Amino acid sequence: MTVPEDIEAAILRYHYVEKWRKNTIANQLGIHHSVVERVLLQNGVSPEQLRIRASIVDPYVSFIKSTLKEYPTLNAQRLYHMVRERGYSGKPDHFRHLVVRYRPKTAEDAYLRLSTLPAEQAQVDWASFGKIKIGDAERKLYGFIMVLSWSRHVFLKFYLNQSTANFQRGHIEAFEFFGGYLTREIFYDNLKAAVLERIGKAIHFNPDILALAAHYRYKPVPVEVAQPTQKGRVERAVRFARSSFWPARKWKDLDDLNRQAREWCLGEAAERRWVQDEKLTVREAFEQEKQYLPKVPQTQFVVYDRKEVRIGKTPYACFDGNLYSVAPAYVRQTLSVFATLESVRICHGITEVASHKRCFDKGKVIEDSKHIEELKEAKRAASKHRSIDRLRLAAPSSRDLLVQAGERGHNLGRLTQELMELLELYGAEEMEAGIKEALLSERVHASAVKQVLERRRSEQGREEPVRLHFEKNEKANTVIIPPPSLEIYDSLFRRRDKEDK
Repeated sequence: MTVPEDIEAAILRYHYVEKWRKNTIANQLGIHHSVVERVLLQNGVSPEQLRIRASIVDPYVSFIKSTLKEYPTLNAQRLYHMVRERGYSGKPDHFRHLVVRYRPKTAEDAYLRLSTLPAEQAQVDWASFGKIKIGDAERKLYGFIMVLSWSRHVFLKFYLNQSTANFQRGHIEAFEFFGGYLTREIFYDNLKAAVLERIGKAIHFNPDILALAAHYRYKPVPVEVAQPTQKGRVERAVRFARSSFWPARKWKDLDDLNRQAREWCLGEAAERRWVQDEKLTVREAFEQEKQYLPKVPQTQFVVYDRKEVRIGKTPYACFDGNLYSVAPAYVRQTLSVFATLESVRICHGITEVASHKRCFDKGKVIEDSKHIEELKEAKRAASKHRSIDRLRLAAPSSRDLLVQAGERGHNLGRLTQELMELLELYGAEEMEAGIKEALLSERVHASAVKQVLERRRSEQGREEPVRLHFEKNEKANTVIIPPPSLEIYDSLFRRRDKEDK
């Protein structure tokens, strides 16, 4: 609170001329003693002169002063514990009040009011605007803001992250918003999209921002570290957007929010009074500046979100929280993702292997029906090969049967399926015998094998076979047990017959 000039003059007169103590001055003027103390301290009176009686902090004053001189920003709580370890018995609240007297006063920085030439400079920054709901996902919302330093014309657009690609998109959209014009220099904070590393004046720029600057022929200028006042125009533009555009704002989706932001930039923000001449609006000042602004090149600068992705055992590429399908031939390989705000392209080297519409929800699976059909076909082919392998293991003669059937143009998939059904009904030994007899008769189809098996069953007086099906154990339905060789038993019988003779 500001002290009235007459009260301040009376305090100084009573102290220096009448030699009154602070409490006496306070009682006579009807004010609090802290007001008297503050006025006297501001006018060069030392804290020791204002002390009325001895204090328990007196033995520690020299320690407090030396510590604060070495560590000016040390907080009172930490200093209190340091003094307490040295024997101070006072309470922390009163101690914090006393520390204010001895804390060194920092010199306030003075600033020059900077002026720029038309078309010379623009300033850019990000601003956080909370979160936005997209589908089932909640994403962070950021505003990209560019302001022309001379005319104060503002551009605002919202994005879902602060990626380098969105930073580049923000520039391109801003140049388009300003009618295809840009300034000669653009000032940045030391954010990663612009500066990767900085040591003093040695600056390692982000190569992507250098590519953008080279294409549009402007100079990127990062301000000093922790010096936001060097880009004060965009800092004020951020505050202006927060106070004028954002409060009580309703929107349906991100596109609707950006439409409203554009209308605000062209309306309320452009119609405000120009700071250098209040007879003009920002829009009129921009019209004056436009004649000096360089034009953007005719060639377009293409921006992609780029990422290397490793395809696992399932044919999907994970990008930005979602899964995008690829052809099954690319499993266990590393592919490249190139994404715009509308689409996601997945490439193997320079070859595009998949293209999808981009999804900004999270946890979604985006599939191409062609990829799913390829996967199903691959699974069917694999199943067919597994059936052939099982058939060859149980009945080795089936190999010759399939070869001759293929030479005659038969459907091998259907033939394999029918032979597998017969194998499950009659067993491996009978199946081998039936196939051999069918081959001898040069009838290489399943019906011939079935006729042989039925005849052999009838001759042997066996019942018609019933197919077994295990509902609780699917693996048991596919088990094939090749018949063991009985040759060892035949040799035992032959040996016994020789011994009997």
